[in-house]
Formats: sequence, C-alpha cells, structure tokens
Amino acid sequence: MEEVKDKVMTKFISADLIGQRVKEIADEISIVYKDKSPILIGVLNGSFVFLSDLIRNLSIDCEIDFLKLSSYGNEKISSGNVTVLKELNCNPEERNIVIVEDIIDTGATLDYLHKIINSYKPASVKFATLLYKKEKCKSTLDVDFIGFEIEDKFCVGYGMDYAQKYRNLKDIYVL
Repeated sequence: MEEVKDKVMTKFISADLIGQRVKEIADEISIVYKDKSPILIGVLNGSFVFLSDLIRNLSIDCEIDFLKLSSYGNEKISSGNVTVLKELNCNPEERNIVIVEDIIDTGATLDYLHKIINSYKPASVKFATLLYKKEKCKSTLDVDFIGFEIEDKFCVGYGMDYAQKYRNLKDIYVL
C-alpha cells in the first residue's frame, strides 16, 4: 500500500509492464491489419492514454476516432446502463474497426458498442482492451486483443479514473 495523492492505493501494474504489453498488442494488430488501414475507435475518456500509446507502436497506417460512453458515473461499480455522450465523426461503413477500451468489466459497454458499430455495416469489428475482467464479463462477444486479464478490482491510472481523478498516474493502481 502506498499513498498516492489523497488516497491509499496498491500499485497493480507498473508503467514498464504496461508499455511492454501495449507494444505486444500493437504488434498483433499490425499483423492482423497489414495493408488494411483500420479505424481505431477509442472509448473516452478512459482509453485515450492506451490508444495514444497503441497507435504510436503500430507499424501500419490507421485512422482514429472517439466515442464517449458512460456506465460508471462517479461510482466504483458499473451501473450496467450505458449512455452515449459523444458520437463518431467517421463513417465506419465497409471499414475494419478496432474498438479500443481501457477496461472491460460487465460487458454491457462491449455489447452496446458492438450494436452501435454494427449498425454502420463495417467490414469487421474487433475489440482491444488494456484490462479485462473475464470472470465478471457477461458478454458472449470475443475480446480480440487483451492487455491483462484481471480479477474484479477497481483500477485507476493510465487513463482510468475514479470520479475524474487519477487518470494521470503512469502506473495502474487498485483503490
């Protein structure tokens, strides 16, 4: 346990380990999408740090866009109700899409994203997430690119927040 800012937290995943795993995921995506120039869609706000590091490690051309959804509000537990706060700017029709999430928890957002993106009739849809709570996830959809499979912990740092705080931490901590 250590005190970070005003909370007592436990360091969970170091910045070095995150960087190594992000590079590995970028290599996987680069192989799958060689010569295909996918659109990577970041789910705001949490995925922006992961997406930023991910695209800088890709060896392929890509485009990026963002959706903003919420299922947490200021709570530590997902409500299961997903709200759209920002729509896409791009047209994903007939394009290869990689949806980039910071964390997949219950899978409610995953299912919702799949429904939204498929309504545009893309060529393909795959999911990338930094953290995946496989045991807690109720979705039957495949998560194609996974950074770390974790138990049910509330994580902050590396873009993830609690009540809009702690996104700037370079390591991932458990509250």
